[in-house]
Amino acid sequence: MSNRIRKTFENKKKKLVTFTTGGDPDFDTSLKILNTIINNGIDVIEIGMPFSDPMADGPTIQESSVRSIASGTKINGVFKIVNKVRTVNNEIPIILMGYYNSIFNMGIKNFTSKCADAGVDGLIIVDLQPEEDSELYKETKEKNIDLIRLITPTTDEGRLKTILNTASGFLYYVTITGITGQNSANVEHLKKSVLKIKSSTKLPIVAGFGIKNKKDVEEISAFTDGVVVGSSIVNIIKNNLNNKNNMITEIDKFTKDLKKGLKE
Repeated sequence: MSNRIRKTFENKKKKLVTFTTGGDPDFDTSLKILNTIINNGIDVIEIGMPFSDPMADGPTIQESSVRSIASGTKINGVFKIVNKVRTVNNEIPIILMGYYNSIFNMGIKNFTSKCADAGVDGLIIVDLQPEEDSELYKETKEKNIDLIRLITPTTDEGRLKTILNTASGFLYYVTITGITGQNSANVEHLKKSVLKIKSSTKLPIVAGFGIKNKKDVEEISAFTDGVVVGSSIVNIIKNNLNNKNNMITEIDKFTKDLKKGLKE
């Protein structure tokens, strides 16, 4: 487990993870958004690597990738963002989320080296299965970067064992079947599933997808180790493209409110 992720989860307090796409709506504004989020005490930041065909994502996050790419952001631009964040905060864990094409095109060794140099702590690669990621796993393990596994409501016990064999950092529990930013989770079903998984692993379990506001954060952090909020923040970006000062103000207020929803 990366040192920053381990240290963050050591105190057993509930964690708030936020997602934004790197370079959305442009490099400078993306950096301001991340700095605002960090200043509000968010525990982990997840940065999306913009991709032309983000098939696990709903329209909200798909559009954020389109905006980012249109502004000229490429993978190296995301590394520049991480570098900039690290100049002001060397403690917060940074997770990159994306699709395997981006990594394969850059070259696995080259990509993971750049991650390590920039100060990336973990990767979530949504379209790469444990059975097919041995090369990436080897490189991330050598560089002390966590390959964070996704678990879904349809993951059975046999599949869970396969996932847990090489999981590190934390487990990302996808609360709904489907794409990001759509339906909300059934809290009772989610609670049963999370508690069952907890009996099989000591890794923290962080829930994401369908967690939209402070109320969702309150309900779901009661039985998980943390929650991820993404689409709601990306929607604030989308709704304020013509007023970036207001965009930052709204994200500031929203993330402060989310933080208050965490269960101790």
